Amino acid sequence: MNAMNNEHVILSLGPASGHRPVTMRGPADMAELLPYLLGFYPDDSIVAVGLQGPDLHQGGVIRADVPESPAQWPAAADETAALLVALSERHGERPVQVLLYLCQDPTTAHAPPVVDGLRPLADDLRAAFGRRGVAVKESLCVSDGRWWSFLCRRAGCCDPAGNPIRRAPGPGPAAAAAAFAGLAPRGSRKAIIGGLTPIGPPGADAQRAALARAEAAEAAERAGSAAVARERGAELLDQAFAEFAAGARELDDDRAARVLVALRDRHTRDRGVEYTRPAELAPAERLWRFLARRAVPPYEGCAVAPLTLLAWASWVAGDTATARVVLGHVLRLDPSYLLAELLYESLNDGMAPDALLAAVEAQRRRREEDGPVPARADAPGPAPAAGPGGGPGGHGGRPGPAGAARRRRKASKASKAAQAAAAERGPVGPVGPAEPAPGPGDPGPAALLPAPGWVPASRERSARGLRLGRAAACRSAAAPSAAGRHRCRGVRRAARGARHAR
Repeated sequence: MNAMNNEHVILSLGPASGHRPVTMRGPADMAELLPYLLGFYPDDSIVAVGLQGPDLHQGGVIRADVPESPAQWPAAADETAALLVALSERHGERPVQVLLYLCQDPTTAHAPPVVDGLRPLADDLRAAFGRRGVAVKESLCVSDGRWWSFLCRRAGCCDPAGNPIRRAPGPGPAAAAAAFAGLAPRGSRKAIIGGLTPIGPPGADAQRAALARAEAAEAAERAGSAAVARERGAELLDQAFAEFAAGARELDDDRAARVLVALRDRHTRDRGVEYTRPAELAPAERLWRFLARRAVPPYEGCAVAPLTLLAWASWVAGDTATARVVLGHVLRLDPSYLLAELLYESLNDGMAPDALLAAVEAQRRRREEDGPVPARADAPGPAPAAGPGGGPGGHGGRPGPAGAARRRRKASKASKAAQAAAAERGPVGPVGPAEPAPGPGDPGPAALLPAPGWVPASRERSARGLRLGRAAACRSAAAPSAAGRHRCRGVRRAARGARHAR
């Protein structure tokens, strides 16, 4: 059919497989291995896989949404090509070729195949990579369990109905090798997000009323003392987590609402960041999933904090596929949510969570040894916002001079602890001054973007600035400083504030 049949492509499917290489021998392997490469089944997606070196080993990976309007396709194609080249060059090697996938299922059971409708987008992608000197080795449409090659132009060569991804009941050799390496897709991207949607009636009505009561109570409490309200929020969160660690699966409506409202405060949210010890990960993930589904309309914005915490716990547990999908969803809900942005950048740039974990654990030990810092009765708190879901900022208010100095000292110690732990364990990701390029057989960075048009802050900063951004993520989790203000908004919330790297 094309050159893909004559040259093998070497993929490395990530640390879960021990970076064991898997060889693709044609477009059928390419279609079957896609969910193993990403960790989930993409849908409504553009996927680009860079190929590097004379042996065509895997480089960077980009996933972005297929824009709904064909008028946006040329811009989306150009952005995808630019991002893949930039991502690869930042890691030391420009791609020489690229594999392209367009994934979309028919809208109805008896609709015609989508391949012809997506062909203009495939042409736009091919042209965008061509302008950057990157040849398209293969370009596939993957839809409804079948695949088509956009590069096959010979009449009568390919079945117009497409080729089944699996010709036999069992997996092909390449997929079997991936499964033997311990890899299994987590389901489709839509299914992962679908499991986090807010609950519906009749429970939604009771939860909505509970959220309104909790928001009013918290506003009154903060009017008396913001510091006391913050400490109370941390207590509520610790109590809820302790119950889930003991086997609980739910909270009543009022307690769920109070915890959701409390998580809007950055300091309380960062207490949740600490639940990352091995025995804590499973109950933490259950708690964050439960709370995210209780953020019912018009309080959808209240899901941002628990969803970000779910992504963080998933990443620490080794489930990077779920972490990426959930973080992409968070950044659709609130593109300015700093912790989600920094975690997303770190994941997309190939960083392991070790350094962040060391900083979080160092701060947690210090907090447990020293006990809570006495609350200042006169400490100013952020003014509560009016309207459904509009409570105190999730990024926290600006501390007083004494508190800021204390947090800077703790942040410095946490940062040193993270560096020491990373040095003791050896390289864990691109966190130091030098960022070595991946060798043959090593996976490249994966940038799974929430949608065309979302620009990661790493494109707006130098390499040094990106490293500072990672350090800020450690400090955000370990010793919060004033990094702006996030408000838990309703569905009509407008994104406010700028991204901060430091």
